[in-house]
Amino acid sequence: MTEGPGSGDAELPGLRASVEAILLVVDEPVAEITLAQLLERPTHEITAVLRELSAEYTEQGRGFDLREVAGGWRFYTRDVCAAVVERFVTDGQQARLTQAALETLAVVAYRQPVSRGRVSAIRGVNSDGVIRTLTLRGLIEDAGQDPESQAHLYRTTGYFLERLGLRSLEELPELAPYLPDELPEEIIEDK
Repeated sequence: MTEGPGSGDAELPGLRASVEAILLVVDEPVAEITLAQLLERPTHEITAVLRELSAEYTEQGRGFDLREVAGGWRFYTRDVCAAVVERFVTDGQQARLTQAALETLAVVAYRQPVSRGRVSAIRGVNSDGVIRTLTLRGLIEDAGQDPESQAHLYRTTGYFLERLGLRSLEELPELAPYLPDELPEEIIEDK
């Protein structure tokens, strides 16, 4: 555990400040082990500092939050400030995903690694253009080739996890409650 000011350990406030400074400049979540190596401190110490900072920001009701997502830590806008930040960032422009993009992204997330052909078969329409768009936005990426069919496979990215605020794919919600009673045969085969 870190100690507060006046506790006799002059390095710890410097450690907290160093962690905060690094987190301010990262553009993707940074792992505890990376911070530990960079700051030449034990990983457990870095973990404690990160958790304390996160709790402190929440307790103080700050406009930002420190969260653990996609295998690392990063600052995020607090949920209650989302509308104001969105207005500032988008300045009236919306950059939302289309229904087709959301459907395709869901298929990739739950069936990965998956080929374009499989995505199209599940959705019932050609998904090539949507897959290109999702790749350009950094939400999905190439995952190699299927050894049997040689088809390109796709998977979600760390950025996808980050945007959804998830630590891993295991945190994706279960689909069963949202599925219709009768499913097409091709979807049942994939289960």
